[in-house]
Amino acid sequence: MKAMRFHEYGDPSVLRLEDVKRPVPGPGQVRIRVAATSFNGVDANIRAGYMRGPIPVALPHTPGSDVAGTVDALGEGVDRFAAGDAVIGFLGLVAVGASAEYVLAPAGILAPAPASIPLADAAALPVAGLTAWQALFDHAKLTAGQRVLINGAGGAVGAYAVQLAKGAGAYVIGVTGPRSADRARAAGADEVLDRDAGAVTEPVDAVLNLAPVTPDRLAALVPHIVDGGVLVNTTVWMPAPSDEARGVRGIDLFVRGDAAQLAGLAARVDAGELTVDVARRVPLAGLATVHAEPGAVSGKTVITV
Repeated sequence: MKAMRFHEYGDPSVLRLEDVKRPVPGPGQVRIRVAATSFNGVDANIRAGYMRGPIPVALPHTPGSDVAGTVDALGEGVDRFAAGDAVIGFLGLVAVGASAEYVLAPAGILAPAPASIPLADAAALPVAGLTAWQALFDHAKLTAGQRVLINGAGGAVGAYAVQLAKGAGAYVIGVTGPRSADRARAAGADEVLDRDAGAVTEPVDAVLNLAPVTPDRLAALVPHIVDGGVLVNTTVWMPAPSDEARGVRGIDLFVRGDAAQLAGLAARVDAGELTVDVARRVPLAGLATVHAEPGAVSGKTVITV
């Protein structure tokens, strides 16, 4: 089978499309015929070698933490799925990824794919959708009537976070750059502020930081949070600031796989409550080009296989 791998850390040219042996599922595993994976910004940092400490992948490494595809073969003891089932999953950041024709996955991390969108497009859901859900509900404990500020609301995670927060009955303030302001509005933000010129006029119960801002700019968000509120930060190289005197907590989010949460997100897609917005679709052979221009588009890039 074909797989995109890198044997050493470096610039995007280290990515190579190679012939590798088709994997065989072991106990508790399924083999997935991959329809698509997606590009996440952390993929480029891993490939470049910047994340060797927190995310130590084994070389050669196949990137692609998101997977959407059909079950092709079952390992011993797997009874949740059958051959031909359409599934999605978050494989994890250190696992062999889905930038390949086939990939193995533990059955327990997979969820049925949404049926209302193309299977390849469903690859845009797991990592970004789980990050948004866990930030809002596992960590910020968002409830109806609260006010939430989402910094980076025009990005892939931000668009899901805006939709999910609105669905929970929150008042959503999105902070974006000029290129992605319309995307945040389309997702349902009640207010959209320019990241360089906007000003928060009333306190918020929670802040989600989804953007690679400087520590000073991240710390500047804390005074806008009510006493006892929370700041959830997804930029793992920069600790979340807090204000202990006012009871404002800073939480660093590391997304985790959760099949039940993923199934819930897929159900929301099929119910019309959550939109999967794919900015572009690129064939597997073009993955190096995507790595070379990670900020070229606003939204998710799906890598079709």
